[in-house]
Amino acid sequence: MTSFDLRSVDLFSGLDDAALSDLSRDLTTCSLARGETLFEEGDAGDTAYVITAGEVEILKASEDRTVRIALSGPGHVVGEMSLLAGEPRNASARAVADTELLSIPKPSLDALLQRDAQAVRALFDVFIARWREQQSRLRQSEHMAQIGVLTSGLAHEMNNPAAAVTRGSTLLRSAINRQVAAESTVPPGVEIPGPGDHSRTLTPMDRGDAESDLETALERLEVADGWRLAPVLVDAGYTAADFADVEQSSASAAVEVIAARAEVASLVAEVAEGSKRLSELVSALKSYSYLDQAPIQEVDVAKGIKDTLLILKSKTAGIDIMLDIDPNLPRITGYGSRLNQVWTNLIDNAADAIRDAGRASGRITVAATATSESVRIEIANNGPEIPDGVRDHVFEAFFTTKAPGRGTGLGLDTVYDIVVNQHAGTINVNSSPDRTVFTVTLPIGVKTAESI
Repeated sequence: MTSFDLRSVDLFSGLDDAALSDLSRDLTTCSLARGETLFEEGDAGDTAYVITAGEVEILKASEDRTVRIALSGPGHVVGEMSLLAGEPRNASARAVADTELLSIPKPSLDALLQRDAQAVRALFDVFIARWREQQSRLRQSEHMAQIGVLTSGLAHEMNNPAAAVTRGSTLLRSAINRQVAAESTVPPGVEIPGPGDHSRTLTPMDRGDAESDLETALERLEVADGWRLAPVLVDAGYTAADFADVEQSSASAAVEVIAARAEVASLVAEVAEGSKRLSELVSALKSYSYLDQAPIQEVDVAKGIKDTLLILKSKTAGIDIMLDIDPNLPRITGYGSRLNQVWTNLIDNAADAIRDAGRASGRITVAATATSESVRIEIANNGPEIPDGVRDHVFEAFFTTKAPGRGTGLGLDTVYDIVVNQHAGTINVNSSPDRTVFTVTLPIGVKTAESI
């Protein structure tokens, strides 16, 4: 029995005195200190709670962070959704202040709903409002998580070329100074062998032989540190034959000049390659996000897929990526950045499936073809089979097979919404042992959400 006015709770506001009296007899009180947990995500849902004092936050674990999806105060009911569905808790509840609650056991709530239609309607309204709130918050969280994945991948991809540019530019000044100093020691009239053959490709064995031959030639010319200079000269494309006509008296000076020039050329190439790679990544990111473009535009699906793969390169490292894209794939009208979210989710999930299964030789295949009316994209992976019972639910909001804390279960719900609701397309999944394929079909003359 409790003195708390149950009619202040939306769920019970329409109950008559007899129903309230019966319910009150079954209620018990409990207390939580600030920071104490009421229930954990994944726990059995056999009790609902009415907050009579204090506040409780509802938390959802997602990857390496926890998302607050609701904050409930006096008069709010918590924990009723899993109790009614007969499923484990889909979120955790924790007191943010000293809190008092009333516990409602499942049999008592079931009896109330069976007897009172007003309570059923009230609970339905609460359920819908709660579902919409959670969906909105978790969808925002999913978008932020995707941004985190992309940011992490880009940071990883940009690290090496940025380091190469920094290293090359730092060393270039001193390398140029060494080249100038070396050239000043060459006697007048001495001819220095020209640049080597940069087009050749050496196997490790051929390279070892080339370095050995060049080191022998330098020793014959009495060049000091021939063992140190030989690898540099081989990198620059020189062979022992290039020094056959060099005079012994001027050999040391000539070799120092060649080595200095080779070092400068190598550093310039390193800076140029790093800058090119950074430019490609920035260009891909701008294209991926459709920066400075209208929401609806002519979308190059093939380019969107390639940009996505470039940005997710670190996530797919060690996995074979196979592309089979029609070179004449037509453009479609749609939301370019949102379609890139589709490719990101499907490729990211495929990489996770392969790694979770411990595949030694993972493979993701992306194929794209077109008919006169639509574009068809297939994203396949050789991860484990999706069981029939799971396959039927993969596009549902909040559905996930992962343990608490590993994803929100919103990725494929987002994909479905973008493809079907926003682009009037279709998406389906077929799975068998060692092969899972997600197929997306998009009309070329698509009716987007803004044009419907």
